[in-house]
Amino acid sequence: MVGKLQLITLEKVIEMRENNEDFTMVEVLSSEKYEEGHVPGAINIELDQVREEAGEKLEKGRTVVVYCGGYACRASTKAAKILMSMGYKDVLDFKGGKPVWKNAGLKLEH
Repeated sequence: MVGKLQLITLEKVIEMRENNEDFTMVEVLSSEKYEEGHVPGAINIELDQVREEAGEKLEKGRTVVVYCGGYACRASTKAAKILMSMGYKDVLDFKGGKPVWKNAGLKLEH
């Protein structure tokens, strides 16, 4: 049985970073969008590559936080569901994504 989808807020992402929690942030937008700017420390796995690349880029025992282009973007939710179906247990969907990060005055990495 696949686990329940869990959404995560900007505050929770910041809290996890401040507490040096062990997690991987994944932007699931195109590599072009990723190169334009991404949450610092995030890696890029395009939505249509999640099944192919997750095994080599993500550890199953580690928390994975996925994000995309904001609340209207469905890519992070789709990616989270794919990862859960692949056996990743601790997957969080940062629904606000890049827009919420930027609107909070936080810098993107290029």
